[in-house]
Amino acid sequence: MDFQLLVLIFVFVAPWLFKRLIFTIKRKRRRDYYRNVYLKSDEWQRKRYVVLRRDNWQCVYCGAQATEVHHKRYAKRKLGKEPIKWLVSVCSVCHESLHKRFW
Repeated sequence: MDFQLLVLIFVFVAPWLFKRLIFTIKRKRRRDYYRNVYLKSDEWQRKRYVVLRRDNWQCVYCGAQATEVHHKRYAKRKLGKEPIKWLVSVCSVCHESLHKRFW
C-alpha cells in the first residue's frame, strides 16, 4: 500500500510541482527584466512623457500632480509593446493604492 501511494504522489504531484517551479522562475525573470531593463530604457521614458503630457501631468483618479505612469493592462508576451491608451498618469498615493488593491 505504501508503494502505491508513493507511485501516485510521483505520478500526479511531481509534475505539478515541476510546472509550478518553472512558472515561478519565468515570472521572476520577466519581473527582473521589466524593473531593471525596460523601465530604465529610452523607449519607456518617451512613452512615460507622452502619457504624462496627454493627461496634463494630473492624476486621472484624484486630480493631484501625477508623477508616475500606471499600466491598466499588460500585453502578454509583448513587454514594451503596450499601446499608449493602456497607460494612465497617477500620483504616487493612487499608484500605491492601485497595486495594493490587486495584490
